[in-house]
Amino acid sequence: MASTSLCRRIAATCTRTATLPRRSLASSSSRLPFSSAASQETSSSPYVSGPTTHFGYESVSINEKEGRVRQVFENVANDYDVMNDFMSAGLHRYWKDELLRMTGVGPMSKALRRRASMKYASDLNNNNDDDDTIDDSKALLSILDVAGGTGDVAFRFVDAANCEERSKSSGKDEVNVTVCDINPEMLRVGESRARKRYGSALFDETCALKFVEGNAQCLPFEDNSFDLYTIAFGLRNVTDVDMALRDALRVLKPGGRFLCLEFSHVQNVPLAQLYDIYSFHVIPKLGEVVANDRDSYQYLVESIRKFCTQDELVTRMKQLVSKV
Repeated sequence: MASTSLCRRIAATCTRTATLPRRSLASSSSRLPFSSAASQETSSSPYVSGPTTHFGYESVSINEKEGRVRQVFENVANDYDVMNDFMSAGLHRYWKDELLRMTGVGPMSKALRRRASMKYASDLNNNNDDDDTIDDSKALLSILDVAGGTGDVAFRFVDAANCEERSKSSGKDEVNVTVCDINPEMLRVGESRARKRYGSALFDETCALKFVEGNAQCLPFEDNSFDLYTIAFGLRNVTDVDMALRDALRVLKPGGRFLCLEFSHVQNVPLAQLYDIYSFHVIPKLGEVVANDRDSYQYLVESIRKFCTQDELVTRMKQLVSKV
């Protein structure tokens, strides 16, 4: 029986990364093995009927939340990474660097490229004329970054795997990185940044980097497609977290890894009080001054408080793994 393996290091007092080992799973059309937390909420408002979930501290219908979250990220897309620097005093960069280190993408890429080079040399020596082109479906390391529209995490994978240099010297790449986000505006910002940073060869020649629109609850990818699935500061914005976890399991290859970087609940009481003061009095004001959008950042602060605790998230992942 597979079990949930927690990464032991905590990138910050309010941030935790967990890994979920991959095991076989039924097709995406099957239902969750346990009930969805979102569908269990009941509304205290007389104006909301039917199954509800939270949008910050507000109770909304399940069908409404997705559109409202989409609007929030459309509003903040252009200033998203700048605001992350302001809100975290730059710490989000350390957290994402730590996520990269935990994935092992750098050393894995070097090993896989060495293996591919040796195979190519062996084929030449043996006069093997077989087509050795590596396309998306045959990449030796396939990475999926979900809810990463602006590319901040994906660029770390591209750099660690040296994909840019590969695009200048070869028509193929053994590593590919796919960014999937539900918000087209975030994807637009991310792809624009990527083309300015790397040029077009990464997209048009080696196909080492892609930006794809899709919902974390029902990803537009086949089963067993990726070796690594990451989601940074996005899981709490998903309407049905259980469904997103289940679909992550579906698209991962056997032996693949799931890593989640997310804000959560501060355990130290004095620090939690300071964190609340900063969150509710400083962050929305920063959003108003820097991005001219107080409401979106008020939602982002509230969404952290409404998200499950670290231990609750671990329990949900264990339930998922044990019941499939």
